[in-house]
Amino acid sequence: MTIDQMLENARAQLKRIYAFELPEALARGAILVDIRPQAQRVREGALPGALVIERNVLEWRLDPTSSARLALATDHDVEWIVACSEGYTSSLAAAALQQLGLHRATDLVGGFHALKAAGLLHIGIRAPHFAREVDALASL
Repeated sequence: MTIDQMLENARAQLKRIYAFELPEALARGAILVDIRPQAQRVREGALPGALVIERNVLEWRLDPTSSARLALATDHDVEWIVACSEGYTSSLAAAALQQLGLHRATDLVGGFHALKAAGLLHIGIRAPHFAREVDALASL
């Protein structure tokens, strides 16, 4: 199997999200996850409102049965939208999440660059989960 075939197989499992669909997905409770490594985030810029989880620990943080899971990983019905730089690594990552039973996991077509081109880099700060986190921090 080639990487192109692997990517095609991964994407065949997903109902991928386009940048213009992200605001509606976030409004219904989806969680945007930025899996770009720190060096890439520094070089390209931040994705405000996204949950930053680097690719090498993604499955452990989002699997609701993992002892290393995040508090947001409550069950297998959470809608995770994975974003990378251009939408390649995110497809493979979202397919891996689906293999864990996270059946609503998908990725963002075109990744960070698609959001930037669409003028939607800051859309994540309007997400309900982000607002809850900001409110929680403000009350400390």
